[in-house]
Amino acid sequence: MEIGIIGAGNIGSTLGQKWTAAGHTVLYGVRNPADAKFDELRRSGAVVSVGEAANAGEVIVLALPGAAVISFAAEHATALAGKVIIDAANNVGGVEMNSLDVLAKAIPSAQLVRGFSTLGWENFADAQIDGVQVDLFYCGDAAAQATTEQLITDVGLRPVYVGGIETVGVVDGMARLWFALAFGQKQGRRIAFKLLQSS
Repeated sequence: MEIGIIGAGNIGSTLGQKWTAAGHTVLYGVRNPADAKFDELRRSGAVVSVGEAANAGEVIVLALPGAAVISFAAEHATALAGKVIIDAANNVGGVEMNSLDVLAKAIPSAQLVRGFSTLGWENFADAQIDGVQVDLFYCGDAAAQATTEQLITDVGLRPVYVGGIETVGVVDGMARLWFALAFGQKQGRRIAFKLLQSS
């Protein structure tokens, strides 16, 4: 599938490289596509303007600063209509870490997902810790579940669906837990979560 990643920092670039390796077409949407700092990234996808990535992608992944989602959604609402939009951006200083309400109001026809927001990018680069596969907990519109789970699996993670977008507080709680353990308790960024089930 064609994936437009808005942002090319650690999260966006790591996911994009994984998806390119899995056979997807990736477009990184950035403010200055000609910047030489993206030369290495061009090996795993096209580096284009934010508008081009928003227009072209079947799936849009928001890997930009959380506070920037409002202006992005307002500016590109028409191009984003009807698409799967995965909100991976954490607005750490905001009232809410996610931007699903903002996205739902600006783009009511979009299929919204909250995912790739509960772990540090290092766990996307290497989806196993001591030989154990990392789980990625996410929520979102049921219509986008199959697409999202394919993308999660292609990164090497095991998808765990928490529920519809009404369960976003649970997913964001896991993000806050990860931050509290990684930084507050100084356990480092290579920590993750695992759902254990009785067979």
